[in-house]
Amino acid sequence: MIKLKVKSGDVVKVIAGDHKGAEGKILRVLREKNKAIVEGVNMVSKHTKPSAKNPQGGIVKKEAPIHISNLSLIDPKTKSVTKVGVKVEGDKKVRVSKKSNQVL
Repeated sequence: MIKLKVKSGDVVKVIAGDHKGAEGKILRVLREKNKAIVEGVNMVSKHTKPSAKNPQGGIVKKEAPIHISNLSLIDPKTKSVTKVGVKVEGDKKVRVSKKSNQVL
């Protein structure tokens, strides 16, 4: 399993695919599949049967996973996409923005 440079709560921009240009916050990271679920991006329609929880049933819109290679982190300072580097501060590793050199 590879080390991922994004984590839950990060704001990302889609740089490739059908939803190119869309921005959103990462809700969940699926490490074993190298995918992430981004808020409001890659929405799919799921048909649900009536149940006790949802007696009406019907069509529900929900986010589908998107591959991490199609995502780029947004630098909170410059508000533009940036690459992620790793720097050692003391005895701790921290993620650093390559554009603004600021800790993420």
